Amino acid sequence: MDLAGKVVVAQGGGPTAVINQSLAGVVLESRKFPQVSRVYGAINGVEGIVNENFIDLTQETTNNLEQVAKTPSSALLSTRVKPDEQYCKEIFKVLEAHDVRYFFYIGGNDSAETLRIVNKYAKQSKYEFRAIHIPKTIDNDLILNDHTPGYGSAARFVAQTFMGINLDNRALAGVHIGVLMGRHAGFLTAASLISQKYCDDGPHLIDYKLTPLEDVANKTRHMPDEFINAAGNHLTDAFKYYVTPLLGTGLRSTHRLRAPRVPKILTK
Repeated sequence: MDLAGKVVVAQGGGPTAVINQSLAGVVLESRKFPQVSRVYGAINGVEGIVNENFIDLTQETTNNLEQVAKTPSSALLSTRVKPDEQYCKEIFKVLEAHDVRYFFYIGGNDSAETLRIVNKYAKQSKYEFRAIHIPKTIDNDLILNDHTPGYGSAARFVAQTFMGINLDNRALAGVHIGVLMGRHAGFLTAASLISQKYCDDGPHLIDYKLTPLEDVANKTRHMPDEFINAAGNHLTDAFKYYVTPLLGTGLRSTHRLRAPRVPKILTK
């Protein structure tokens, strides 16, 4: 780190089981450099930056950071805001006011795009600045890497879940439709196949459209065991209601950051 100033780290998008490992790594490593005067965490991602909602992680104990690293979900809380040009301009304005020279954003595609735009404004202002993207996504849809932190743990969960569903479905008559996250990448959906032990184990169908049951029936031991895993957002049940996944709001952290708030400069 060649620039003297502050570090800001933020988390964006959906939380994962390992996202806090990246957070702890940024804080612990940044504090080793004498050029870094303070290390701030932005609460609720870029929303926290615009609102100057920072906590000071400079004195956070190493022991607590290591415990937070093992805790799932986003310790700094997250956001689903997808910043436009004007929003990114506000982000840069706040970072510049706080003498932030390094901005680490842990997230996926939208987070990378945010960093690109913020970095553009820094160059236009001739402000020496480093924008660093730390990959995170359960979808595994980022380019230039084999897999992204967050995907492995999510894929394992999917495989274990469908292993149990497959056994339940053998005991209870009916059809099970599993709808998985993952945008249109398909990696999480593909992970549901990991649990297959026998050739007729579910899932028996992975597709972007609903295929007639008769086309799949011969692949199973008997029709009541029919098991379908359909990826997509346009499936409907018998009452014509769309079949969509029920998403939780995340787990409450067992270990939390204890850092103090940072005084605001631009907003009082």
